[in-house]
Amino acid sequence: MKRIDIAIASRYEEIAMNEHAATKDDASVRIAELESMLAAERALLTAERARAADLEQERDRLRASHERLRIELELLKRRIFVASAERFDTKQLEMEFEQKLRELDTMAGTLGMPAEDDEGDGTPRTRHKPKGRRSLRNLKVPVERFEISDPELEALVAAGKVVRHGFEESEQLAYRRGGPILLVRARVKYKTVHADGSTDVITTPAPPQLLPRSIAAPSMLARTINDRICDGLPLFRQEERFSRETTPIDRGSMSRWHEHLGATFGATIIEAMRIDALATAFCISTDASGISIQPPRMPGRLERQPCRKGHYLVQIADRDHVFFEYLERETSDAIGDLFKGFSGYVQADAKSVFDALFEPPKSEDDDERHEIACWSHFRRKFWEAAIAKSVVGREGLARIGRIFELDMTWKDKPPDEIKRLREAHLRPHVEALFEWIEVEEAKVHDQRGLVRSALGYGNRQKKALMRFLEDGRLVLDNNRSERALRKLAVGRKNWLFAGSNDHAQSTANLFTLVASARLHGLDPERYLRDVIYVLPFWPRDRYLELAPKYWAATRARLDPRELDSECLPLTVPPPVAG
Repeated sequence: MKRIDIAIASRYEEIAMNEHAATKDDASVRIAELESMLAAERALLTAERARAADLEQERDRLRASHERLRIELELLKRRIFVASAERFDTKQLEMEFEQKLRELDTMAGTLGMPAEDDEGDGTPRTRHKPKGRRSLRNLKVPVERFEISDPELEALVAAGKVVRHGFEESEQLAYRRGGPILLVRARVKYKTVHADGSTDVITTPAPPQLLPRSIAAPSMLARTINDRICDGLPLFRQEERFSRETTPIDRGSMSRWHEHLGATFGATIIEAMRIDALATAFCISTDASGISIQPPRMPGRLERQPCRKGHYLVQIADRDHVFFEYLERETSDAIGDLFKGFSGYVQADAKSVFDALFEPPKSEDDDERHEIACWSHFRRKFWEAAIAKSVVGREGLARIGRIFELDMTWKDKPPDEIKRLREAHLRPHVEALFEWIEVEEAKVHDQRGLVRSALGYGNRQKKALMRFLEDGRLVLDNNRSERALRKLAVGRKNWLFAGSNDHAQSTANLFTLVASARLHGLDPERYLRDVIYVLPFWPRDRYLELAPKYWAATRARLDPRELDSECLPLTVPPPVAG
C-alpha cells in the first residue's frame, strides 16, 4: 500500500513538473513576444524621434531664413529707392495693337490724317536749318558796352596820323546775379590815309576766348555749369528757364559748351593739379559710383538700346585738390593707372578692385602705397546687425561710437599731439575691440547672418583699420569721398545719363573744378567765370596758378576792372618768385 502511495505521489509530482514546465515554456514564449513588440515599438519611437529632429532642423532653417528676410526688409525700409523709368518700345506697341489703333483712329476721325512732320501729301516737311549767327539785339535785357582799343593806334590818333573810324561790335549773353545782360564788345576801327590818297581801315584785334564764336560770355557759361553741376539742374530745364527769361538758349548749345570747356580744363588746369597732387600728397581718399552712358545709335536699327554703365572715381588729395575721373570699366588696372606715380597712404573701402594698389613693390622704382580702411564702413556693418536686434551689433556700435567720440575731442590739435593722444587713449579701445571681435566671431563662425558679416569684416580689415594710429594727419573715415560723390548722385537723378564717354569725362572735369573750389571756400560760379575768361591769356607753364588752391592769391594780382569786364584784354602778372 505504501508503495502504491509513493508511486501515485511520484506520478502526481511528474505531472505537476510537466505542467510547470509547460507553463514555464508558455511564459517564455509570451515574454519573447512582448520583448519583440517592445523592440519594434522602440525602433518606431527612434524613427519618430529622428523624424522629429529632422523637422526641428527644417523648422530652424525656415526660421533663420524668415529672420534674414525680415532683416533685409527692415534694411530696405531704411534705404532710398530709385524708381526705374517707365519706358516702352512704341514701335512694338503700334505693331501689337495696330487693329485697335486703327479702330480708334476711325472713331476719332483721325484715320489718314498726316503726321506732324508731313506736308499733307505724305512727303516729309522740310525744316530749314538757320544760317549765320543769331542776332541778340532784340532781346529785352540790360546792355553793358565795353570799348576795346589798340594802345599803339591810339597813340597815332593822338598824334593826328590816324583817325577813329567807328566800331565793330559783337554781342554775347552774360549773366549777373539777378538775370542775363547783353555784353557788347565794341572794337575800335581806325582809318589811316596814305600819301597817295588811299585809305586803310584797321580793327582792334579781338581778345582770345575759349569759345570764340559762342553767344555766351564767361559769366553765362559759368552760370549754366553751376546750375548743372552744383544744383543738379538738367539742360532741358535750363532751356525752359531761359525761354521764360526771353533769352532762348537751346540745350544742344549748352551741351557743346560744357563738353568743350570740360575737355579744355582737363588738358590744362586739371592736368597741372594732378601732377602736383601725385608728387606732393600725403594721403588720397577715394571712392566710386556708377553712371549711365547713352549708347550710340546703330545704323539701320530703330529700337532703343539700353544704357551702358560707367563709373566715376573721386580722389581727394589731402586738403589740396579733388578729382573726378570717368572709368569706362572699374577694373584694378584702370584704377592703378590713376594712382601711378603716387606713394603714400590711400583711404578706400574694402572693394576688391583697390587691392592691387597695395601690393608690395616689385622694384625700387615701383610705388609703395599703404591702405587705410574706413571706420564708417566698418560701423555700418554693426548698424545693420543692430537693426536686427542683435546684442552683438549694439555692443559693436557702442564700442566704435566711443572711439569716434574720443577722436573728435582732439581733432583741432597738431598732428603730433593727435598721434600721442591716440596712442595713449585710443589704442587700448581699438585693441580691446578686436579682441572682443575674435571671441564673438568664434561663437557665430558657423552661422550665416549680419553678425558674422560684421565680425568677419573687422577681422579681415584689422590691419588697415588700425593704420590711422600711425600718423596724426590720418582720419578715421572716408566720409569726405562719399560727400563729394553726393553731388554727383543728386545730379544723376535729374539728368539721368551722359551722352557719351567723352561727355562723361568732360562732366567729370567740371565736377573736379567745382568740388575743388568748394574745398577752398570759393564761390564755384564766380571761380568758373574768372578762369574761363583768364585761361586763354595764361602761359602754358603756369596753369597750376589757376587751380582753386592757388586762385585766391592769383586773383589778388589781377586787375579787377579787367576781370569784371569779361571782355577786355588781360594783363598777366609775372610769376611769383621762388
